[in-house]
Amino acid sequence: MVDQLGESLDRAVEQAFTRPIPKSAQAQMKYLVKQLKGTKAVAQALGVSQRTVERYVVGKLKRPRKDLAGRLERAVRKRWQPQIRAKAKKRAASSDGIVVSTRARFGFTAAPGSSDDARVRHITQALSPRWAEQLFEARDQGATEQQLLNIAAQGLGEHYFRDNGRRAHDLMVEFTDVEEMEIDL
Repeated sequence: MVDQLGESLDRAVEQAFTRPIPKSAQAQMKYLVKQLKGTKAVAQALGVSQRTVERYVVGKLKRPRKDLAGRLERAVRKRWQPQIRAKAKKRAASSDGIVVSTRARFGFTAAPGSSDDARVRHITQALSPRWAEQLFEARDQGATEQQLLNIAAQGLGEHYFRDNGRRAHDLMVEFTDVEEMEIDL
């Protein structure tokens, strides 16, 4: 399974960036060297030699292989504008919440043949700041995709299926076979 929910959380936070990430491999390497405080740490993070990092920094190497280019961009994105990233997460977790748009199989604990049998649904639902906070905290602490899906299922269960406690009080939501996932702040 693709790391869909975790990646979608990251993309949602990246929408708050005020500047684009550096484009060239040299600029990206320089940024990482500054952030990680040395070429040795960057080399370990990217899985290349320290000398390779140094060659990119001084401009002797310009075009990384496709796999290295991907790792380099992901490493820069992960560290880009940490204060903007933190403010966006804090705003979502304290006042705004998040909007989850997904196409997935939703099922419930119910009698066979009932309308609660699992089926693919397309749902777009705002989740309260409490669920946004739980998702971001879990993501930051290295939660697995399944753990993130469980949190999202609980939030969708509360807001969409149980209508914030107004109906279906004991309904337990199962969230599987995610076909698409998009999160907005």
